[in-house]
Amino acid sequence: QICLSLVKLLFYLAHSPLGSIVLLDFQPRQFVMVDGNLKVTDMDDASTEELSCKTDNDCTLDFPTKSFPLKCSSAGKCEGINEKKNLFNAYRYFFTYLLPHSAPPALRPFLSDILNATGDLRYGINETLKAFEKVLHLYKSGLYLQKRPLHLKDYISVKGFRAAEGEDYKCWPSYSHLGCLLSVHSAEEAAAICNSQSQCRSFIITQQKTWTGRPLASFQSSQTDLIPDANTVVYIKQSTSSGERL
Repeated sequence: QICLSLVKLLFYLAHSPLGSIVLLDFQPRQFVMVDGNLKVTDMDDASTEELSCKTDNDCTLDFPTKSFPLKCSSAGKCEGINEKKNLFNAYRYFFTYLLPHSAPPALRPFLSDILNATGDLRYGINETLKAFEKVLHLYKSGLYLQKRPLHLKDYISVKGFRAAEGEDYKCWPSYSHLGCLLSVHSAEEAAAICNSQSQCRSFIITQQKTWTGRPLASFQSSQTDLIPDANTVVYIKQSTSSGERL
């Protein structure tokens, strides 16, 4: 969410009515999340000026660990230098820390491609935004789950009940520090996650939603008392449900 919001912001800066805007003091502390969107808190160090040049040799974009040769345009300006400076700063301050983590395994190759392409400045901001929107579409639609074995058949469903709340085993990256609460596309994906965790014995799909509209599933390791709840279904592994009182 943070990376996508940042890319949308940089897309606007690259195509603003004032021209391409560069953030000269590009640091994480200069940004804040407001209603799920990343905002710049200080525009004092923003500039629309692009580096003047006579030849391509005048257009090297230097960073502490990398340098990138750019083209000198016929207008005597280094082509896209403001956009590329913003994008590489987004890569080194945000993408490298956030993109490799938390995504479902099937989506990680797409995020690795974005990471590598922006780290080498092979992508401009247009291509980067398009790549992020593709990943978001796959994530929200559940298309990344195609051609997977069915796991939900290993569970029995008990409608109209939920498990008693309390601390349980923890997992990463959980939305709750008290237990294992993860975003899922469907009960089928939740069953696959439960099967992949040795502690998991049951799960419920909660009424909570993430910013993408995906529900949160709560995974549990033990069979506690079930509480009536007309809006909830408890999914219990068949191998652990026999002989236990529901």
